[in-house]
Amino acid sequence: MRCLTLIILALATLLPSLAQAYDMLILQSSHNAGYEEACKVISSVNRASQQVVVLSDYAEVDAVRIVREDRPRVVLAIGNAAIAATAKIQRTPVIAVMALGADSRANVAGITVFAEPKYYCELLQQMKVKRIGIIHNPNKTGWYLAKARVAAEKAGIKLEVRKVETAREAVTQLSSLAGKVDALWILPDSTAVTRETTEAFFQFGQQQAVPVISFASIHLGMGAAAVVDLNYSAIGRQAADMAAKLLDGADVSSMSFDAPAQPQVKTNRNVLNRLGLTH
Repeated sequence: MRCLTLIILALATLLPSLAQAYDMLILQSSHNAGYEEACKVISSVNRASQQVVVLSDYAEVDAVRIVREDRPRVVLAIGNAAIAATAKIQRTPVIAVMALGADSRANVAGITVFAEPKYYCELLQQMKVKRIGIIHNPNKTGWYLAKARVAAEKAGIKLEVRKVETAREAVTQLSSLAGKVDALWILPDSTAVTRETTEAFFQFGQQQAVPVISFASIHLGMGAAAVVDLNYSAIGRQAADMAAKLLDGADVSSMSFDAPAQPQVKTNRNVLNRLGLTH
């Protein structure tokens, strides 16, 4: 009997299942610093009862079972792994935080990782570059490219677009832009941007003496001239506000996927000076 009790206590400690009802279930993909910051803000801004489960702390997490047993009123999924874990949740409203794109499920709304194209176009205008290379997978980022084309046209910028279906194609298509562009614009496209292709983007920038602008601060150390990075605190407040509306009775179907709030523009002064550019 004592052995059985110990086993039950151990399972209760290890498994992310909770006995008490609460309003918000926060699924966090990992202990990534950006995810941690967003989660901290969500928890502090929205005082509704909540539980946080970090997926990387467990070998496997059954989000459907947790929702079925604990009955949270709202699920917030932070990061790709957490968003994927909610795939079979059909009725409970889900807020996808830092999503790589919009989700077609009727019970899902959220915030993408895609800053409004105007921020990039303003950077490019300040650099006085006109022909901008973009490599992307239409199935992943076609919706965003449509918005980018509108912003670019307003800014007097011409986009030289290359479409790819695999990461291997990205390197070949990158070569086709040699001598035809004044800058590269890297999108958060999971096909075009991998560890290997990212290095190729910055090698191209150095060889062609053109600035590369991107979406993540880590790229500044790799040679990006500028980035439009996520503001994790602002995204946390944005997600907390969406959750509050749902808890107040709003219908998730009335919400959409929004661009991240208050993105942060950061520059690499050394690269800009080397290229003779200003910002």
